[in-house]
Amino acid sequence: MPDNFNLAHANIARMRAALDDPLMAGFVERLEPLNLLADTSPGFIWRLQDEDGDATAIRVFEDERILFNLSVWRSIQDLENYTYRSAHVEAVRARGEWFVRMAKPGLVLWWVAAGELPTVEDARRRFELLWEQGPGPDAFTFSKRYEVPA
Repeated sequence: MPDNFNLAHANIARMRAALDDPLMAGFVERLEPLNLLADTSPGFIWRLQDEDGDATAIRVFEDERILFNLSVWRSIQDLENYTYRSAHVEAVRARGEWFVRMAKPGLVLWWVAAGELPTVEDARRRFELLWEQGPGPDAFTFSKRYEVPA
C-alpha cells in the first residue's frame, strides 16, 4: 500500500432516543472505552473530537438524533480490524438496541492524501455522493471498495 494515502471514514447512526435517555445507557457506557480502543489500535491516525473527547455533540445533518463519527486510518484493513476484530464488534452486534436501521448507507470511505484531515463538510459531501451515485472511487463502502489512487 502506498504511504502517500490514508483512509478517511465517516459513519452516522440515528439514535432511538436522546443520549441521556436510559435506553441509550449501554451505548454511552461503551463510548469512552471504544474511543480509547480506536485511539490505540494499529493503523489509527486521527478522529474528530469535541471538548468531551468524542463527537456526540457534533451535528452534521438536520436530524438531532443522528450521531456522526469521522476518523482517518492507515488502511481499510486497519479500520476493518478495529471494527470487526476487536471488542468494538460487540457494539456492532448490539447496535439495534440503540440505533434505528437507516434506509441509506451509514458508512462512507474515501482516500485522503497522507497528512490531510477530512472536514465535516467533506464527509457530508461524500455521504451525499454515495447516496446519489452509489459507491465509486470518491465515496465507497467496505462491501464495494476502491483501491488507493495511483
